[in-house]
Amino acid sequence: MRLTMRKLSRFIVRGLFIILPLLITIELVRWLLSTIESMLSPAVEAFVPAHWYIPGMAMLAFLALCALVGFTAYSRKGARFWKFPGRILASIPGINKVYGIIQDLFEVMSGENFEDESVVMVKMPNSEVELIGIVTKKGTEQNDKIADLMGEEQLAVFLPMAYNVGGYMIIVPKSCTRNLSMKPAEALQLVLSGGLGSQKAPDTSTK
Repeated sequence: MRLTMRKLSRFIVRGLFIILPLLITIELVRWLLSTIESMLSPAVEAFVPAHWYIPGMAMLAFLALCALVGFTAYSRKGARFWKFPGRILASIPGINKVYGIIQDLFEVMSGENFEDESVVMVKMPNSEVELIGIVTKKGTEQNDKIADLMGEEQLAVFLPMAYNVGGYMIIVPKSCTRNLSMKPAEALQLVLSGGLGSQKAPDTSTK
């Protein structure tokens, strides 16, 4: 009886680990879609007759808007124009902190503002321990508050923490780092999961 109950509890736990990530992901996507639909549907219904409106049109309109903004942002004038709302939010005390954190998070996940060799393995001093980090600043950058505090041969590296949305920013010499063939988003996912995910092993060769 004890053995049967033990096996049953293992089956339940294993089932939870399979089902819960699926349910949570589906629920988050459903919440996001329903939020966008409820926010934009009144605007769409103002241009579309009520008997023509189909649920989901607001989401399609949102995707079209995203495509339009992304297309116009490729030009210099368009990029400057779409930076203006962000500058307004960044100038409001309190809100600028929240906006800055969200903007930085999306930039890290997209990897657009990072160079190819932005993910590194950092060797701790007087130790054989190495940590995966993301290069956020270089000492050679101009007109940057952090770069101005660094030497030309130093790097600012963000070290994310496993199972946490926190981390540490450290200043290290370039000689203490070696480049990894990974994108910032892949590095974050790997570290945040504690290395327990099913991703393929990264190329750790030095470039």
